[in-house]
Amino acid sequence: MPQSHSRTVVVLAAGEGKRMKSTLPKVLHPLLGRTLLGHVLSAAAPLAADRTVVVVGHGADQVRGHLGEIAPDATPVLQAEQLGTGHAVRIALEAVPEGAGTVVVINGDVPLLRPETVGALVTAHEEAAAAATVLAAEVPDPTGLGRIVRDADGRLEQIVEERDADPTQRAIREINAGIYAFDAARLRDALGKLSTDNDQGEEYLTDVFGLLRSAGEPVAVHVAADHVETLGCNDRVELASLRALLRDRVNEAWMRTGVSLLDPATTWIDVTVALDRDAVVDQNTQLRGATVVGSGALIGPDVTLVDTIVGPGASVVRSHAVGAEVGEGASVGPYAYLRPAARLAGKAKVGTFVEVKNSQIGTGSKVPHLTYVGDATIGEQTNIGAASVFVNYDGVNKHRTVIGNHARTGADNMFVAPVEVGDGAYTAAGSVIVDDVPAGAMGVARARQRNIEGWVVKRRAGTAAAEAAQRAGDAKGASDVAPAASDSEAMHGRAETVGGASGAGDTATD
Repeated sequence: MPQSHSRTVVVLAAGEGKRMKSTLPKVLHPLLGRTLLGHVLSAAAPLAADRTVVVVGHGADQVRGHLGEIAPDATPVLQAEQLGTGHAVRIALEAVPEGAGTVVVINGDVPLLRPETVGALVTAHEEAAAAATVLAAEVPDPTGLGRIVRDADGRLEQIVEERDADPTQRAIREINAGIYAFDAARLRDALGKLSTDNDQGEEYLTDVFGLLRSAGEPVAVHVAADHVETLGCNDRVELASLRALLRDRVNEAWMRTGVSLLDPATTWIDVTVALDRDAVVDQNTQLRGATVVGSGALIGPDVTLVDTIVGPGASVVRSHAVGAEVGEGASVGPYAYLRPAARLAGKAKVGTFVEVKNSQIGTGSKVPHLTYVGDATIGEQTNIGAASVFVNYDGVNKHRTVIGNHARTGADNMFVAPVEVGDGAYTAAGSVIVDDVPAGAMGVARARQRNIEGWVVKRRAGTAAAEAAQRAGDAKGASDVAPAASDSEAMHGRAETVGGASGAGDTATD
């Protein structure tokens, strides 16, 4: 927005918000990726103000800490005693004595406020050379809100708080949105004249308008196009209502850019998320933080992504991911968990009941079933057998496992890190791999099976298992007197047994 002269933004964020019934300061309650305060600062950002002052009070240290994260250039000013909005603005301006030009004052609990509305207010104020301009809105129910009282010519006469309003004034539906633009010099002068002669015994910022008007200074009203933008938040019920309104706004905006949301009512997208055209988001999906979804990707149903990048054409179904990357054309789920630093290359697969943490899975590689992959590097076109565990922690330090390209690892493997399986290598099912497996080798690490004949009948007599074993033994005894198999049939059976022992079939594939 073009700027003709100096601007100062003052955000009022000192209130306790008693009705929130929370140890968290009211302005720090979150909705869709930002706190209430974060949303207000974002709405004011396009003004490119020379200075931003945030008046803090209740939970001041927490609010200061939050400002350090999201708006380090803002100046927090402590209002130790909450003596009213006029008092709050006065101490804010005392902290920036160089502030001149336009002062924009915004309540810290209006998260639906749009930058365009703030910009229009300031432009109207500056073009009219007004001493003060208030943002107003026509609302269906004005209960609890200050009223805009106009004179017979439609000009602003005064702003009256509901607790100080008479019955006629309470019937007015045009309300004060708690957002203002002032001429700095005239505001400073008027603030010094405020009294506490009201029901609350506080210095009302709204009384500045009456003082300026009485002094013959021009004051104005700018009406917001949509009253929903001006809605504040006093308790958790109202916060939930605002969250739903913001969800609908965000979802509508994405659909108009070419993103398909199959069930917008159950889709929650933070304002910090980015989606490309032709992405498809199915029901019961939450996209949070710095998540990015590429073109043609399918997300959902029943997915939560936090700070996760999903490449074009990838799919994530019934899964949870935090701080992960899913490459182009890769697939995740159902029921997978990608933890921070999980990196899937293009066309990789992480399947059902698989957890991945701090690991890279190469192009076209698959981890299809029931597996934990932690602190590992898996090469390209490799298959990890079902029910495998990458044993990465020795109780003190984490260690890394490396699986090469085109490897095939068996079902129910444990890779005890640090260990490496070479390119094209195999590992047999049921193996505990503690030593490196060279490229092209078969790693077998399991004890030879030993059967103790008759153990169940002897040691578990009287059980259903023993009875079943006895019946099977009786049947076998009867079959032993049957004609012997031919030599060719016997040789065929021996060949099958030898083949099974070779390790073929020891890997579980998709």
